[in-house]
Amino acid sequence: MEIKILGPGCPRCKSLDQMTREIVEKHGIDATVTKVEDIMEIMKYGVMSTPALVVDGKVVVKGRVPSAEEIRQLLTQ
Repeated sequence: MEIKILGPGCPRCKSLDQMTREIVEKHGIDATVTKVEDIMEIMKYGVMSTPALVVDGKVVVKGRVPSAEEIRQLLTQ
């Protein structure tokens, strides 16, 4: 699984990045997590409000920080 956190580095973006990495580690999810801060790269996903969570190329959350439980559900479904 490929997970990308889209965001320029704001506190909400950092929070989403940290929570996602913790959930991947805690639940033993086989995934690569990368942080994308380049605004041009972020815009390629059609995201205009950050942070955003991309799983295997699909934007699953944008413009907000989901709860840890919501992230877990998105990554284990």
